[in-house]
Amino acid sequence: MTGVSPWAATSIKELAGNNGSLFSKEIGQYKFYGHSGEDSLWIIAALNGQVKIAFRTAYGPDGPVINEVISENNRIICSLTCRIGHFEVEIQFPENEKPVLHYTVRFQATIPMAIPFWPRDIIIIGEDGNRLEHEGEIYIQQSGLRSGLIYAGITKPRSGSFLYLQNFSALDDYFSTTMTSPGDTVGGTWPELGFSLPATKDKLLPANRKFTIADAFVTFDALLPDNQFIIARQFLDRLTDLYIHLPRPSCIYHDYQDVLNKSLKDIETTHGCWSYHGGKSYLNAYVSDYKNPPEVMVQLAVLLPLLDYSLWLGKNLDLMGQLKEGLGEFYDKEKGLLRRWLPAAASMLDGSEPHKQPDVMDSWYLYHPLLNLSRMALEGDDAAKDLFLKSLEFSIKVAHHFNYRWPVFYDVKTFEVIKEETAPGEGGEKDVAGIYAHVMLQAWELTGDKRYMEEAEKAAQSLTAYGFQVMYQANNTAFSTGAMLRLYNVTKNELYLDLCYLFLANLFANITLWQCEYGYLKHFPLFFALFPLTNAPYIAVYEEQECFAAFHNFLSHAHDTPLLRSAALLTAEFIRHFVSRAIHYCPPVLPKEMLSEEVRTGETVPHLWIALEDIHDGWEKSGEVGQEVYGAGLAFGIVPRHYFKSAEEDFMVFVDYPTADRRLESPMRLKILGDKTLQCRLRIISLNGQALTGFTVSAGEDKRTVKGELTREGHLEYTIHGDQIIEINKQQ
Repeated sequence: MTGVSPWAATSIKELAGNNGSLFSKEIGQYKFYGHSGEDSLWIIAALNGQVKIAFRTAYGPDGPVINEVISENNRIICSLTCRIGHFEVEIQFPENEKPVLHYTVRFQATIPMAIPFWPRDIIIIGEDGNRLEHEGEIYIQQSGLRSGLIYAGITKPRSGSFLYLQNFSALDDYFSTTMTSPGDTVGGTWPELGFSLPATKDKLLPANRKFTIADAFVTFDALLPDNQFIIARQFLDRLTDLYIHLPRPSCIYHDYQDVLNKSLKDIETTHGCWSYHGGKSYLNAYVSDYKNPPEVMVQLAVLLPLLDYSLWLGKNLDLMGQLKEGLGEFYDKEKGLLRRWLPAAASMLDGSEPHKQPDVMDSWYLYHPLLNLSRMALEGDDAAKDLFLKSLEFSIKVAHHFNYRWPVFYDVKTFEVIKEETAPGEGGEKDVAGIYAHVMLQAWELTGDKRYMEEAEKAAQSLTAYGFQVMYQANNTAFSTGAMLRLYNVTKNELYLDLCYLFLANLFANITLWQCEYGYLKHFPLFFALFPLTNAPYIAVYEEQECFAAFHNFLSHAHDTPLLRSAALLTAEFIRHFVSRAIHYCPPVLPKEMLSEEVRTGETVPHLWIALEDIHDGWEKSGEVGQEVYGAGLAFGIVPRHYFKSAEEDFMVFVDYPTADRRLESPMRLKILGDKTLQCRLRIISLNGQALTGFTVSAGEDKRTVKGELTREGHLEYTIHGDQIIEINKQQ
């Protein structure tokens, strides 16, 4: 659909031709200039003499008058006045070699003001003002509370693409004061796109107080991507170009060993976490969830982080034995599959939802437990190996029946489709083919049987049909990324590397690159959170936790791969911000007034170190879905991936970036992943109570010394860069 509003229509003609400019800047083949229109101040990006992208900054219906224009280096400040108030527009070009535009609009009203409407800030026009002479395609735009993104290509005439990001963090004062939200504020239809300031409702914008009402970052690419894989790579690269200039909140260190101990105690001793059937113990999905039978996914979702931690600790935990004991009870010998629900308790299912029937399978639930079993098998667990291998034939049979294109729900006895699509016209659970490929690769690694490798490749090849609609559930998409990379490493088929980047692009289109400081979310660090589904209204602990683990796995397989810089940087940054954020899913660190009084499943116990499933918009309370027992492995996944004991066990090192090639003998040596552009935190922590003295930390090939500072906890903390070798020496 194309069309313009009256506000855009009145501006298109005046923006055509060679208008006088308030300022101008050339970067490569792009020319930027300022234009004062009848009701707005515009920044024009002229691409090729045929197409312009016009960015609306200050807007006043009676026409703002320019008071002053100050230009210095790569920064321009325009001061404007109109009857409704005063505007200040700051324009920056943060790079000389790349076409990156940053503009900030600040507004001070003359009287208390209601804002029922605000026009979008991007119009694409032809040189002569004819909007019909050009066409474009929108690849990504904001959904819900996700980043305020527009990623689009100009297809006629072929004029490249641009990526726009509205930095909602800067607008927090506006959202807080007017009690509005940035959800779904960036979008539009061609050729009128961008951000529309959310309308005020009960709260007016006060007079004589300055508010930031726009803070946009834009980058441009002369290449028009002509297939889904180039679109994905270009999106990752251009998002990185913007990300490094985006104001980012500080990451905070948390003692996850302490969180782990509290979580372990709460899981083991809280009756609401457990159900008992046939003399065996099973974890509930949610605290005090006694209405539903145990689920195999829940048992394994906690067991696998426990396995990671036990390998790090060097001993098994009693809780692991309890969970392992009941796994075999989910196996259906007649059908040769792991049932989602415990067969002995299937009578508890009330059929209130399609999947709450014994024979109805949610497609991803068949393969996710197998993925976790395979990990246990590869670590030498014979019982897990037996259960995994004898469940494979049914899983392959299902894949063949649906031709690697899974519906949402189906009957495991008849294969009758119960629900075909996630929404009308959107298809089924598309990324299940990726997690299926992951399971097949695990089977191949475990057995050496080439049949499983062939299955993985067939599933991967089915994924070429989806583009930016391939993601169904974030954790499965993240595991699929690792599977595609493994396939590439084995076969060197570029298709699989392309699919790997396509999965990553789908994930990073579903994040929040902004920090919320309004309402309840001022207590939760939202920046770089990843939504569980493309249409989910909240972020969720389990999916984020699994994406965190999957990205670690992905980077471990990328060690010898010529990985895109953007892929390395963005995955490392997600991991870092997740480690800073994850503790805030736990109710003990949140104010009680933030917790929903109504809980859909079970109950919320605020003192338990068991995470809430759901974190909502700042104007809504969180935890209405329930307190997620299957997300209780949170700290158990973080500790073994970010804390490293010295071989002598007298000190430990914490790094909030992913690492590789770890040598724990003296001198300790770590390869920090990510990218050199950005920094991360390294801490040295004493394990024997002695003072931390005699340490030297060096970085890079030249082994330059990094200076550390003593923290209030008595740790030594260092700021280091990504993509370098760190060596830690301790004088004996």
